[in-house]
Amino acid sequence: MKKQGVLPYVVEILKRSATITAWAGLPLVLETMRALGLNRLIRDHVDVRERERGYSEAKKIESLVLLMASGGECFDDIETLKADSGLGRLVGELPGADALRTFLYEFHDDELIEQAQAQRRKGQVAYIPEENEALQGLGRVNVEFVRRVASLGKCTKATLDHDATIQESHKREAQFHYKGGRGYQPSVIYWVEQDLVVADEYRDGNVPAGMENLRLIKRGFASLPETITERYFRADSACYEESVLKWLANPEREDGPKGEIGFTISADMTVELRKVCEAVTEESWELAEDRPHETVHCAEVEFTPGNWSKDAKPLRYLALRIHAKQGELFANGSSTRYLAVVTNRQGKAVELLRWHWQKAGTIELVHDISKNELAAKVPPCGRFGANAAWFRLSLLTYNVLSAMKSLALPSQLSNARPKRLRFSLFTIAGQIISSGGKLILRIAAEIEQRVKLIAARSHLAALQLKLCTD
Repeated sequence: MKKQGVLPYVVEILKRSATITAWAGLPLVLETMRALGLNRLIRDHVDVRERERGYSEAKKIESLVLLMASGGECFDDIETLKADSGLGRLVGELPGADALRTFLYEFHDDELIEQAQAQRRKGQVAYIPEENEALQGLGRVNVEFVRRVASLGKCTKATLDHDATIQESHKREAQFHYKGGRGYQPSVIYWVEQDLVVADEYRDGNVPAGMENLRLIKRGFASLPETITERYFRADSACYEESVLKWLANPEREDGPKGEIGFTISADMTVELRKVCEAVTEESWELAEDRPHETVHCAEVEFTPGNWSKDAKPLRYLALRIHAKQGELFANGSSTRYLAVVTNRQGKAVELLRWHWQKAGTIELVHDISKNELAAKVPPCGRFGANAAWFRLSLLTYNVLSAMKSLALPSQLSNARPKRLRFSLFTIAGQIISSGGKLILRIAAEIEQRVKLIAARSHLAALQLKLCTD
């Protein structure tokens, strides 16, 4: 018997496509933004239109967040959402690809690029340009959004994790990065307890990861609400520089919050530090982790970097000895390698190291999600400022989805990544009808039982009312 490849049904085209939508759950993203007043924040901080005609800045940014949340990866993908007439009835008309592209171009400024190039020291190649007013405004929108979300809880603790990531790009304007390809290398600071990105800085691919990180770190801590009383910071060796260590270690620091900031930062393994690690006696090493192919031991060592002020409080150095198990060798042919972490925190070395390692499941996960699920992976054009805005919008989308999960969605979706939200919530089918002057969205009872869309919208409505009355 001949197997049938095409299933036994026929396709017919609806004459009135506005009566259905394939994105019945996606408007919840827009409702989250508006419940938290994101449209008003955009109006207050982002102003690029020369004329009052056309879509507002808020509408364009909302549309870009919807684009990224739905899985779009480029400007042209907005046309897929626009083609869903039913979705248009629910969220309003969306701007087209050309309008969004032109809007993002406003975040670029050639003069700022030229100024940064002119200010380079002799022999210096890399530079970090200042942000124009539009890009700064977009940053302020995110900061105010973060504070608004945080104000709805009682969190008094903030652990900020810092890390850079690579965006590959084949645009001719992209610079070569340390892995050999071309692209950009933005840095991000993430607030662990709230699952929110608080600050970012866009950089060319050839900018060293350890270049001028203090100003971003200051922005990260300045983004926190005044209710925070307990502060921590974690980073890799890109932040192992004198200015960063001294600022973090000084409770009377300038341009920052007063009081202790407990930190752990991976240290550069200098020749001097390696000698100290190698001199540790066998009985002083403590097992930190037994991995399938290696063992990790740790020990506290006495070490002071040559540029550390004698008047400054000494820091603790935690040495790691990583030993390959029998038959295994590292890339350099050795069976043993050493790493170190510097900290100002008290406590057992093993516990501090494990706390430091947790960063791999926080900020690095944010990079993975934003790049692979929220459109941050591929810069949209060759204009530096526009790419910076696109990247910042992907992080804003991350924050919006995080807020939506914590404030509106059922517990089974509290840890859902964007691709699961699309599968479970955003792409549910809905029928749209008008009755008694009201727009009604009908979805299957079985779907409603799983995603609790009605309850989520009620939570957001109550939240909006609360924020308006506070």
